[in-house]
Amino acid sequence: MTARRCAPLAGIDLSVEAVPDATTLLKFRHLLEAHDLPRAIFAEVGALLSERKLLMKEGTIVDATIIAAPSSTKNARKERDPEMHQTKKGNQWYFGMKAHIGVDAQSGLVHSVTGTAANVADIAQTHALLHGEEKEAYADAGYLGVEKREEIATGSPGVEWHVAAKRGKVKAMAEGLVKELTVQLERLKAQVRARVEHPFHILKNLFRHRKTRYRGLAKNTAQLHSLFALANLFIARRSLLSTAAA
Repeated sequence: MTARRCAPLAGIDLSVEAVPDATTLLKFRHLLEAHDLPRAIFAEVGALLSERKLLMKEGTIVDATIIAAPSSTKNARKERDPEMHQTKKGNQWYFGMKAHIGVDAQSGLVHSVTGTAANVADIAQTHALLHGEEKEAYADAGYLGVEKREEIATGSPGVEWHVAAKRGKVKAMAEGLVKELTVQLERLKAQVRARVEHPFHILKNLFRHRKTRYRGLAKNTAQLHSLFALANLFIARRSLLSTAAA
């Protein structure tokens, strides 16, 4: 994003103030990163939403999405970002990182964010996406067996997990009442999990963050905290505006 485009977002009136140059914006970003302020901003937005009773914290949906990174070596170092990695999804290979999020099952607001290389399994970050107060958690088939992991069994023993069954397993079931009930149950779980897709939609389609901007996981994870904080405000904008007007 250019300095001119950033200016209105920062509350700078371009008719009376000069546009901040790229160096000024770079120094400001480095200041944010040095003091881990994007994470603090994300936490502060979460606290505001909790205060307004928009984050209920009774259920969590966990999921992850791949953020592509430049795979070209046509740069000053003649190499790809060493902290990124490639992974295979379906029949296609991707190079980059993963954004892992924990989402409030009722409101669809993001309460936890982590960033890893793309080859890190989704299930490996599950413990970092739980806030500790949820009674239920939802996940897709990539998280099968999550309740048996040591960090989950010891850290969140009271959570009831609703993980999607593999489609092939459901499809292979014999026709009859059991299969019909299983299909209905999977449909209900999918309806809840669908809420986790909205923050990803905002991130990639509204904010157009489909590719990493910087080198290294730390800088890109810091940006994810900033973007998901903004995504939360966007999701809750109507509720926040209605309470402010009251």
